[in-house]
Amino acid sequence: MFQADPAFLATSRELGDLALSQARLQDDARYPWIVLIPRVEAARELEDLSRDDLAILTDEILAAGRAVRVLGARVDKLNVGALGNVTPQLHVHVVGRRVGDPAWPGPVWGHSPAEPYAPDSLARAVAGAKTALGL
Repeated sequence: MFQADPAFLATSRELGDLALSQARLQDDARYPWIVLIPRVEAARELEDLSRDDLAILTDEILAAGRAVRVLGARVDKLNVGALGNVTPQLHVHVVGRRVGDPAWPGPVWGHSPAEPYAPDSLARAVAGAKTALGL
């Protein structure tokens, strides 16, 4: 049975299940940011997915990119990464970046502590992301 690593529960909010992945909104109001976690038991690397699942994940990454653009006031560049150095469970970050954001032009990972959404902003972001993802 699929379970997201506890690290995701502490840093993001569940949006819902896509065809392959659980979609989550990263709780950092500075960046429109969605995390996709394929619901494939023990998957740590992209190579752990079947070709069919890789195709589905690619479609989900594209959908998450569209959703991130809906969430962000302006997105100059989408960053997509499957790092897994800290949390080894396979997951893909889709982050909307803009020139001049706090980490620009470097990576957001490890740059500075997250700035959680205010409750009303979080509710709007979750609702917007769900709508954009068709959830």
